[in-house]
Amino acid sequence: MSDMKTQMQVALGNYKLSRFPLETGEKLQAWDAADEYLLNDVAEKLVKFDAPRILIINDSFGALAVALSQFNPSALSDSYLAQLSTIENLKLNHLEPSKIKLYTSLETPQESFDFILIKAPKTIAFLEDILVRLQEVMTETTQVITAGMVKNMPASIWKTIDKLVGETVPSKAVKKARLIYASPDLSKETINHYPSYFALENTDYQICNHANVFSRQSLDIGTRFFLSELPSNNKYQQVVDLGCGNGVVGLVFAEKNPQAQLHFVDESFMAVASAKENFQQAKAQKEATFQAADALTEFADHSMDLILCNPPFHQQNTIGSHIAMRMFKQAKQVLRSGGELWVIGNRHLGYQVSLKKYFPKVELVASNAKFILIKASV
Repeated sequence: MSDMKTQMQVALGNYKLSRFPLETGEKLQAWDAADEYLLNDVAEKLVKFDAPRILIINDSFGALAVALSQFNPSALSDSYLAQLSTIENLKLNHLEPSKIKLYTSLETPQESFDFILIKAPKTIAFLEDILVRLQEVMTETTQVITAGMVKNMPASIWKTIDKLVGETVPSKAVKKARLIYASPDLSKETINHYPSYFALENTDYQICNHANVFSRQSLDIGTRFFLSELPSNNKYQQVVDLGCGNGVVGLVFAEKNPQAQLHFVDESFMAVASAKENFQQAKAQKEATFQAADALTEFADHSMDLILCNPPFHQQNTIGSHIAMRMFKQAKQVLRSGGELWVIGNRHLGYQVSLKKYFPKVELVASNAKFILIKASV
């Protein structure tokens, strides 16, 4: 990679930053103009404080945490990969990871803050949930600043901040990035609507969905198609629901295959928490494992019989196939001889071609107008 893509220069200093997990030939940088704008803006404000108390929300790859590390900030994220990136980028700049206090999205800091700095999330529900919970740690003087690229800052972001924090004032746009300043109104409503629940069709289950879970209000059509085609066979003993979301695929698979040991994995802390609640409510007597992780990196080679996967095609606001490719490559390593990877995806994503790079046998299981279900065998 060129230095242009790895060196972030802001008012607080120059920092080397990489996207994690590291990918060969990575062309995208680990920060954007909104990070730069926010850091340059807040640098002028921090000089007025002896020891400013800072909370960072939704820092994609640790750019904000690294640049603000001298102030020992706290950082809250729903992404395991974002937390991994924060730690690795601190090390890359010879900074101690202990300088940042990391919180998962399921935790709420119990101290007050002078600054709450937010990178606008993709999911409005996630922003709502976080802002309601943070009302307890806001004071009248807390400076709440939300940053994002203009294209990722719909009116719903502004309205949500105005509703749950207080009056908003926008900055001018710089390099297609914008900041939203909000002054806390401590009389704002504090009702949290998350997690939410929906009834899973054709079952007695109420499915728990934390705020940042994909398709949290109903069963999405891709998953519905996947559920209708799930296999039943005693040969499946060790099974992974990879990128599990709320865990519905693994849960229904367990219904059809009571002999199977299920493992639920997602990089979203909220997804894993949702999957855990759903499985334990439905299968109180059955054990399973649940972990927020970088895909299959925590699994031993040749240890699984079956991997069920509906790959995400975006990381934060970046759309691409790199996450799916990483999952396919890891699946090849983790599956035993004769093991299978079942993948659901939109027809246009071309997963059949991608899977043939890693698996000797790739078969079409089923398809409809929008989706294809593929089985790749070791």
